[in-house]
Amino acid sequence: MKIREIQLRDFKRFTHTAVVDIPEAAQLVILAGPNGSGKSSLIEAVHTWHGMMWTGRTGWDDTYHIKHVEQRTAGWNQRVEVLFHAPEPNTSDMREKAVYVRTAYRNDPEFQLANLAHADPAVKEHRIHRLIQNDSTVSRNYQRLASHALEDALERLDAGMTLGAFREQTLGEVRDAMSRLFPGLVLNSLGNPLIEGTFKFDKGDSKAFLYKNLSGGEKAAFDLLLDILIKRREFDDTVFFIDEPEAHMASGLQSALLDELFLAVPSQSQLWLATHSIGMMRRARDIENESPGSVVFIDFDGVNFDLPQVLRPVQPNRPFWKRAMQIALDDLAGYVTPEQVFLCEGGQHSEKAKFDAECYNEIFKTEYPSTLFLGAGNSDDVLRDPRGVGRLLAALAPGVDLRRLIDRDDRTNADIAALQQQGVRILTRRHIESYLLDDDVLTRLSADLGDPTPGPTLLAAKAAALQSSVAAGGPIDDFKRIGGEVYLAAKRLFNQKKLGNDQRSFMRAFCAPLIRPGAAVYAELKRDIFGA
Repeated sequence: MKIREIQLRDFKRFTHTAVVDIPEAAQLVILAGPNGSGKSSLIEAVHTWHGMMWTGRTGWDDTYHIKHVEQRTAGWNQRVEVLFHAPEPNTSDMREKAVYVRTAYRNDPEFQLANLAHADPAVKEHRIHRLIQNDSTVSRNYQRLASHALEDALERLDAGMTLGAFREQTLGEVRDAMSRLFPGLVLNSLGNPLIEGTFKFDKGDSKAFLYKNLSGGEKAAFDLLLDILIKRREFDDTVFFIDEPEAHMASGLQSALLDELFLAVPSQSQLWLATHSIGMMRRARDIENESPGSVVFIDFDGVNFDLPQVLRPVQPNRPFWKRAMQIALDDLAGYVTPEQVFLCEGGQHSEKAKFDAECYNEIFKTEYPSTLFLGAGNSDDVLRDPRGVGRLLAALAPGVDLRRLIDRDDRTNADIAALQQQGVRILTRRHIESYLLDDDVLTRLSADLGDPTPGPTLLAAKAAALQSSVAAGGPIDDFKRIGGEVYLAAKRLFNQKKLGNDQRSFMRAFCAPLIRPGAAVYAELKRDIFGA
């Protein structure tokens, strides 16, 4: 099962909110946003809808589920609607396994089983009514695993299977997943389910120590992995929801946990995670890059749910990551460095000096969210770095990929070849304005401003300005020199629009955003800077 759309009306945080356009190819959905933004409430809505609509498990509470308690006239079925890509299930078993939810309150600190009993099917299990309840599953899953192992041994075990092969069949998946996440930690056995039964582990010199002696992070990861690996046998066509899977885990393990969870979920199912974890979100971005279309992000940050809202998948661009960093790291967010830095022309002492870097950052914020452009002065300053920007970055952020980017200007082919041998990136056009004022960009500008009719007139004004510039002795490709004339022509043609106070603000705010993936000018500029 995979969700296509969720509609919420007067439910908890939401007045009228629609989450739409979730593609069928999406196997992982990341709900991002600060505490209190509505992520858990969305999961609560789906969980409540599933229980009331398809499983007959009630738990409705007007004082808990309804946003405005005085508005009780509408029934629960008018407050939440969940639509799937596949046809609606037509059997009770298929409906019961359509949705599976884990809350953020997962705490099973220790257990010991005193007797072994038959474990009912997992789809019949009902652990929680609401997401504020403690969601303990480890002891239940131990009971289920031990019960299934006994049934297999007595009824279904191949007579030729060795004891070692049987133990591997019973514990292998969970043991291997935990070992990948925590190298050196090995799930040893189930102990004796009839006498103080519990999971036993090996770690270094410690042998067969009990589950209760695991660290908080190890227990948290074991809980989630054990639960999915056991439940997926029955929940094989399911939308899995996990609220804050990173709880109690060190940041370095969070991305590895996402890998294991993503791997564990059946291919025809879908995994929704509500998370603040930068590690998980960045790993999700990497999974999307490796398998385009498999991951989507829903951003809850800054959305006023007191008003009607429509949430759609977003591109995790630089502003998205900046907000995510601020949520995850609070005051430390300002110290987080990018993976790659380009020193380009322009400085940091005035708005004029920052122009080139701001345009590059705007153009590549979506496809290269971990790349930052910094103005470092004129081309000689970029090449020689007299202020030591590169040395400072190397000291503050070891491992950052530092590169240099300069304009072509009047350099000869021999000059360019020599600089490229030194690793310097050089624009194939004269300067950034040559791309910002490209004919295709100006044509897109007219359409973007709502009236494509003046487009040819704007192109003609640009051509006339360039002709006048060349007649006055200017270079044939110097679009920086005619930027003012193009800006004034645009102001005359679109006199109802606010196009900025000068040519640079115009190009930065209106032209740079139009150089985007799919456009030929974008592909050319990308090739100039990042290579083939």
